[in-house]
Amino acid sequence: MAKVVLVTGANKGIGFEVSRALGKAGFTVLLGARDAIRGEEAAAKLRAEALDVRFVHADLERAHETATALAEKILKDCGHLDVLVNNAGVADMTGADAPASTVSIDVMKRIFNTNFFGTVEFTQPLLPLLKAAPAARIVNVSSGLGSLEINTNPDTPFYGVKPLGYNASKAALNMFTVNLAWELRDTKVKVNSVCPGYVATDLNNHSGPGTAADGAIAIVKYAQIGEDGPTAGFFHKDGSYGW
Repeated sequence: MAKVVLVTGANKGIGFEVSRALGKAGFTVLLGARDAIRGEEAAAKLRAEALDVRFVHADLERAHETATALAEKILKDCGHLDVLVNNAGVADMTGADAPASTVSIDVMKRIFNTNFFGTVEFTQPLLPLLKAAPAARIVNVSSGLGSLEINTNPDTPFYGVKPLGYNASKAALNMFTVNLAWELRDTKVKVNSVCPGYVATDLNNHSGPGTAADGAIAIVKYAQIGEDGPTAGFFHKDGSYGW
């Protein structure tokens, strides 16, 4: 049986390209999306490329409910889950997610509810399926903007990018990565944070210079690392970031 990967937020952008790449690598892809119509359209597009891709409902705003139902479905259909790519996330491009003195608390809470709380809550019901796999991988899609090192280094190009809600949510996600990796240290499950880079997606109003396919490169790599691969790390396509 082919290895099984679940990718959240996968009906477009980076998640869609990750699904395509892992489908081409031979995975059965569970393409997670909130909207059933858009999710099924995306899955059908990849099936037209002769890939084994199936839409599944994955909504981080109802994380526990959808993940619990999905875990039951995966257990019945597949028996285990080889890879979880926590790609779904949100940002606010209206200016309300601002530096610390003026950030909208409501916007900050909304961002955290998806990027951190939703991701944690969605992952938890799937852990037994990941532990049941021969050598599972969890990739938490983070951002260099969640690096305290980058945020405090004036020599980095993103030093002045300070939307507190988004940056802090990704820093919290990185803590989830290292905490969960520690908890799973005696298992075959490896957990890493991966930054896709500054690529053009709906998340940033397509302002990034790279493509969504560029953003998928590192995620696809760390979804497939071998037994000697790292865990509890923070990576991008050209290397690693400091926390």
